[in-house]
Amino acid sequence: MKKLIKSLSIPMLFLLAACSSKQPAEAVETTAASTATVQLTETQLQNAGVETGKLQQRPVSAVLQVNGKLDVPPQGLISVSVPLGGYLKKSTLLPGMEVKKGQVLAVMEDQQYIQLQQDYLTAKTKLAFLEQEHKRQQELNQSKASSDKVYQQTKADYQSQRVLVKALAEKLRLLGLNPDRLSESSLSRSIQLYSPIHGFVSRVFVNPGKYVVPSDVLFELIDPSDIHVNLQVFEKDVDKLHIGQKVLARSASNPSKVYPSEIIYISRDIAPDRTVEVHCHLQQQDKTLVPGTFVNAEIEVQRQDALVLPEEAIVQFENKDFMFASKGGGLFEMVEAPTGITEHGYTELNLPPGSNLREQAYATKGAYALLMKLKNTSEEE
Repeated sequence: MKKLIKSLSIPMLFLLAACSSKQPAEAVETTAASTATVQLTETQLQNAGVETGKLQQRPVSAVLQVNGKLDVPPQGLISVSVPLGGYLKKSTLLPGMEVKKGQVLAVMEDQQYIQLQQDYLTAKTKLAFLEQEHKRQQELNQSKASSDKVYQQTKADYQSQRVLVKALAEKLRLLGLNPDRLSESSLSRSIQLYSPIHGFVSRVFVNPGKYVVPSDVLFELIDPSDIHVNLQVFEKDVDKLHIGQKVLARSASNPSKVYPSEIIYISRDIAPDRTVEVHCHLQQQDKTLVPGTFVNAEIEVQRQDALVLPEEAIVQFENKDFMFASKGGGLFEMVEAPTGITEHGYTELNLPPGSNLREQAYATKGAYALLMKLKNTSEEE
């Protein structure tokens, strides 16, 4: 972790050099440069835990920081309604409750359910009669004992009744009633609504005794098996993304837990705030996740080799990054560090080709102790 020291001032370090009377500019610069050093004995080095090492070549990734939320696709959000409407007789659902597929969600009542069952049984009885009449007229017509007109009318009535019975049967199935098991003794004024999925109750819109129409939604259910991450990425960064790219998501409520994901869809629609929706699939589903939860995410946009030092070798001072170059014999010089990406405990250094800083050895451990020693020395002076 980089250390921020606000109380230390470069001018303080170079105070003695600045107080020299009327030195040439070159001399002042040389004196200042030599002042930004710290000398430790062998014992002090051991006590401070100072270790040195050269720059390493490691692959680092550029990371894009974005925000978003957990979401479910349209097919994962189920709205439960009643095709013919009715009164809610009974329901014990509350938001957040878990439901299993086939579980009874509610019991509905209405006289139209009785009427529909009655119409079906009556139509089915009439169909049996018309079927027999059709067969009889067909035989009479073949023996010329009945006219073609009578036979055709009987046939038309029979076919129309078949259509009516089938239509009524489908209406019963919409209500969850099995027409094949319906009889005079099984007529009921109530129906049951069953859960079409295994999931959770998101919202409840009704209470017992309330009358609902077919367009009313009684409950909303969520299928947790397909929760995904919906990220908002600024337009300028979209060209850095591609399908299959790895994403590390963290919920705002529990940032220590990481949810590995990958990009499955990049929207082509730009919102008014110049952002684009990027949908990511969780590599492992977690039933504890709640849709709508805000998340922070890191997207790895590129990977390349770079010169790095351990993260603890870099100290921050006066809003700048520094490292300590080893000059041998326990002498260290504080050098400004042109830092880049920090990843997995290592910090990238953007040093130009041919720079003598590339060949230096640096304090890889104990850099903060060196900074404190330098501060104390300057205060004593």
